[in-house]
Amino acid sequence: MLVFGFETLWRTYAKQVRSLSGRLGFKRGFLEFLGYVLNLDSGKVYDKIENAYMENPETLYILLAHYSKAESVKHVGKLLRFRDLLGGYAYEEAFLQRAVLPIAETFGGSPKILVKAAEILGGIKCQFGDVSVEIPAFPKVPLIYVLWKGDDELQPSVSIFFDFSANNYLPTEDPAVLAELATLRLTLIAQCER
Repeated sequence: MLVFGFETLWRTYAKQVRSLSGRLGFKRGFLEFLGYVLNLDSGKVYDKIENAYMENPETLYILLAHYSKAESVKHVGKLLRFRDLLGGYAYEEAFLQRAVLPIAETFGGSPKILVKAAEILGGIKCQFGDVSVEIPAFPKVPLIYVLWKGDDELQPSVSIFFDFSANNYLPTEDPAVLAELATLRLTLIAQCER
């Protein structure tokens, strides 16, 4: 396997990622999302949850480079499951395993922690299911997590929804990767809170 150094990776994606400064919902000068802060000069990514710089931000660079190619569109307000996004059905099983099930396992017995974790990532509480939150994974690509608490007969269940406009911002596999990343961040925060 060929491994590139941090600087090589940054040089590969820097122009596209830097183009997001002041665009598609990001502020000027730096990019902040999901508890990460990306310095547009150096390409270094600071993780506010872990209080450390990321060693390998390649996935973030790729997602941001793809996002940078989009034109801003209005949110439609129509929520879709991942499988209903363009081509989503092809990745649905992996999406469920990597993005959905960890939320049910982590927050099914303690849904209030989901709200607290979402707020740390800039999210807000919603009014779906037993507990739900909207997280701005990218400024124009919110994720809506809906949790139904389990009981003696039923396991907790979770759904993750995207706005219909997500198809405009990211190619097919990227919403799954972005949701998996958001899920990892939420579960990391939950571990820190316990």
